[in-house]
Amino acid sequence: MRAAAAAGAYERAAKLRDELRALDYDPAEIHAQVPGAMGIGTQHPKPERPAGWQKPRKPDPMTRGNKR
Repeated sequence: MRAAAAAGAYERAAKLRDELRALDYDPAEIHAQVPGAMGIGTQHPKPERPAGWQKPRKPDPMTRGNKR
């Protein structure tokens, strides 16, 4: 590949480079998609809440804007 590039045969050098990359291919690097998990951010697991955690109560809408 380097000899072809030095000789000015850039197409040949590119073809040899692509062939070397194809030989270095490892199918174990490809992960199978999980059904129903497609899109941006699906590779990140959802955070798990601690045991006994409860969602906080929403504030009362009638007290909004009241200053003491």
